[in-house]
Parts: sequence; C-alpha cells; structure tokens
Amino acid sequence: MTALPVLYSFRRCPYAMRARLALAASGTVCELREVKLAAKPAAMLEASPKGTVPVLVLAGGTVIEQSLEVMHWALAQNDPEGWLERDDPALVARNDGAFKHDLDRYKYPGRHGSDALVHRESGLAFLHDLEARLAAQGQLCGAERGLADMAVMPFVRQFASVDADWFARLELPNVQRWLAGHVESALFGAVMGKFAPWQDGDARLLFPA
Repeated sequence: MTALPVLYSFRRCPYAMRARLALAASGTVCELREVKLAAKPAAMLEASPKGTVPVLVLAGGTVIEQSLEVMHWALAQNDPEGWLERDDPALVARNDGAFKHDLDRYKYPGRHGSDALVHRESGLAFLHDLEARLAAQGQLCGAERGLADMAVMPFVRQFASVDADWFARLELPNVQRWLAGHVESALFGAVMGKFAPWQDGDARLLFPA
C-alpha cells in the first residue's frame, strides 16, 4: 500500500480546519485520523508530544505540528488557486493572538474566569477591521479567496456561532457575506465530514474523500 501523509485532526478545531482546507485545495491526499481530544491516540503523541491538532506526519517521517506550517507545506506542493499570493502574516498573527484570546474568553467564560461580554466587544474590534477590508476588495487580500481568508475564517465562524442571533444583527454585512460564502462553499463542505475517532488497526480513511 502506498505511503501517504497522515493527518491527525479534530473536526471542530479551527486550527485543524484551516489545515484541512489547504490540504484539500492543494489536492494533497492524506490518511485522515480523527482524534478524540479526551483520548488522544498513542501514535499521535509519539509523533507530536504537544498533543494538539493538527499534526501532519509525512511519508518520510517528517512531522509538521503547526497549522500554518501545514498550510504552507500543502500549498508549496500545489497551489492551483494561488492562495500563497494572497496572504497577510500580520493579520493572521492578530487573529491567532489577540482575537483568539478574546474568542476563548467569550466562548468559555467559565473555563477562563472571564467576562464574556467584555471579550465579545474586544473581539468585535477585529471584525470591524475585517469589515473595512472586505468592503474594499471582497476577500481579505483581493478579489479571490487566499491563504489569509482560510487561516482566519474558521475562527470568525467560531466567534459567530457563540450567539448566532446576535451576530446576525450586527452591522457587518461584508463579514457576514464573506463568512457565509466560505461556510457554504463546496471546499468547506468537503473538509467537514463527520468521522468516528480513529483507533489503531482501523482501515485507512482517505482525505479528501
């Protein structure tokens, strides 16, 4: 059987989500291993003791442990839509830093001992900046989707889902249009299949299907 990269993933994790988006867009076929975070498989922890997803183990044994590195690796193999040309590392860093900090404390106030509404308002400032960019050019780095869109969108989706009715009432028509367009896309649908957690000995599950 031909060796393939192995992707350890968790369906709802935004980091794993953006890695899957790039792998699917690049046409990189992997063996998908869905992970139950409360019972992480020993094979994953052996490859990456950090214990978080995504983890991509290449056929030669190289391990890629960070979601953005998985995205860049996949698109370096094949980038049919030119995603690498539409990246903004500073924007993605802001998403992964301050916005993710607020998102976690808005969504899980009990876990963090936080004031959810304070962090919702703080996170909203990031969305207003996205709104201005999207009003000017349709996507975050131009007229077509690119790496920045796919790196940021899963986190905005998670923020919006905390209180969908509140999010729908916001005066952010371009963010709402942009988010809905990506969530409803064929690409997003292709990376959001539901699978049982992988166990050693399971038949190989190919991604994208």
